[in-house]
Amino acid sequence: MTNTTSNNAVVAIYKSHAEAEAAVKELQRSGFDMEKLSIVGRDRHTEEHVVGYYTTGDRMRYWGKQGAFWGGVWALLFGSAFFWIPGLGPLLVAGPLVTLVVGALESAVVIGGLTAIGAGLYSLGIPEDSILRYETAIKTDKFVLVAHGTQEEMTQAREIINRTNPETADHHQPSQTNPQECAVAA
Repeated sequence: MTNTTSNNAVVAIYKSHAEAEAAVKELQRSGFDMEKLSIVGRDRHTEEHVVGYYTTGDRMRYWGKQGAFWGGVWALLFGSAFFWIPGLGPLLVAGPLVTLVVGALESAVVIGGLTAIGAGLYSLGIPEDSILRYETAIKTDKFVLVAHGTQEEMTQAREIINRTNPETADHHQPSQTNPQECAVAA
């Protein structure tokens, strides 16, 4: 993985797992480097249904209401985890963001009261005010898709993501204090 502290990021919010999965597949079809893509969503059915998780090699398996969605996403992205984050609840995370969240949990780093997910996003260069919006989206059962890389890669990612009709898509650049907003009509 490249040095994430100097990377740009595009973060999109999707209303449903089907929309988020379509975006992941579109990025893959377009040749985007899947090692630079992460997704976060709540597992709101953990308490309502029997859910199982297990790992085989580097792949995590999941049973539950959204099992087909997460199984498909985990087949495309690198790294996966289940976290219980206070204030956000049960979360499923896939992609390199997993490593950043684990790092935040292991180092007990608290950045301005951010959750471990927020600390992972912050380490990708995403500003705190935007992180709060993404955590709010997660709390309301939406899915957050994060692409990170060079300026050129993020220009490509933003164009592809905008074609998938996200609720919002923001381009965050490390040298800017305010992200370039790319809101897309719902």
